[in-house]
Amino acid sequence: MGYGTVSRLFHWITVAIVIVMIPVGLTMVEEVPRALQDRLFILHKGLGACFLVFILARIAWRVLNPPPPLPADLPRAQRLAASAVHLLLYALLLTMAVSGYVRVTAGGFPIELFDALGLPPAFGKNEAVAEAAKAVHATAKTVLIAAIALHLGAALYHGLVLRDGILARMWPPVGRVGPSARR
Repeated sequence: MGYGTVSRLFHWITVAIVIVMIPVGLTMVEEVPRALQDRLFILHKGLGACFLVFILARIAWRVLNPPPPLPADLPRAQRLAASAVHLLLYALLLTMAVSGYVRVTAGGFPIELFDALGLPPAFGKNEAVAEAAKAVHATAKTVLIAAIALHLGAALYHGLVLRDGILARMWPPVGRVGPSARR
């Protein structure tokens, strides 16, 4: 049984956002022309702030709509690994969004999108908090990239080598959904 359309959309929109956020985040802190760097920071902060709201909605959806059960013949170790990696991915995505927001606002920097909407920062300027959030963000980034690689590798292994239907639970992004279409 596969994931429903809403769950698939949450998953693949997350993928698209992360595919943008990681290279933008890595590039914006490098030696690039200042005008480009400014645009990358604005993009990263704005998309990150939106992602914070999005990931909270995704987590709420997942809690209210549990995933379909894994195939009964999947070994216990793989079941545990899949659960652990999914939990880790959710925790890391939330950690990245929160630590990025705290880093920016406690650092006294604007989030232009929120400013345009008239939303005040949740934190006043506090360099110690900003530095702690920056360290959390940097560490979580490294672990997130590794977790994504592990998740992608496992999905491709199941889809291309084992051909056991695990990848088909989430692929394609829309369509081909059975009775769980609302999950």
